[in-house]
Amino acid sequence: MSVKTFTLVIPNDINGLAQNEEYCLLVCDNRYRKIRLHDYHEIYQIPGLYEYLFYDLLECKSPEVVTQALIEQVKQSQASSDLIVLELGAGNGIVAEALTNNGVETIVGIDIIEEAAQAALRDRSHVYQDYLVEDLTNLSSEAREKLKATPFNCLISVAALGFGDIPPLAFASAFNYVNDEGWVAFNIKSDFLTDREPSGFSQLIHRMENAGILDVHVKQAYQHRLALDGRSLQYVSIVGTKQTSIPQSMFEELS
Repeated sequence: MSVKTFTLVIPNDINGLAQNEEYCLLVCDNRYRKIRLHDYHEIYQIPGLYEYLFYDLLECKSPEVVTQALIEQVKQSQASSDLIVLELGAGNGIVAEALTNNGVETIVGIDIIEEAAQAALRDRSHVYQDYLVEDLTNLSSEAREKLKATPFNCLISVAALGFGDIPPLAFASAFNYVNDEGWVAFNIKSDFLTDREPSGFSQLIHRMENAGILDVHVKQAYQHRLALDGRSLQYVSIVGTKQTSIPQSMFEELS
């Protein structure tokens, strides 16, 4: 990791801000600028900023929580423990690094942000077999063929769902690239699993469970991280197995 070359200033007017509205002041090269915590394309460009902000300052636990829940379920099962992972919303490779530290050797990352791929290559070049910068709702033919040709038996997505960065349609598309009986591990904000949430994930996940598409093994509530004003942000970690692909009729409803 590169030497820290920035300073963060937490403003005074952040109390009660919605999670996707949080911001701080970044001091870099003797200049101040406002940066939203969801402006990932900007954050990834500064070595160490993502880790300092989310993990050192705000105590994010999600990569550890989700990957450990997945690894524990795999170990308890009678199936092969050799995971071939598709990581959705891969970011700069923190989750892939956690998987690699647990013995996973084959991980393909996919993210819509070019700066994420650049940061992963810069900071953790050893963790991915391949990294695609693609929109899963509008894949290039080359990416589609690559995904089809890889026998994925695991999908993982951490801290990426529910705020519009990855819509339900993209998650559903990634899900269908995993083989039947493959593992599925992800987290999502607790609010996005309620009946009235606007993102569409609650309805999709419940329908997948009810239709027998996803067999949920573990569903665990936990603190994802702190908000800038010190509030606890509650998420749910879900680990299960894919039973069958999402049908075209459900895709049409998501579109």
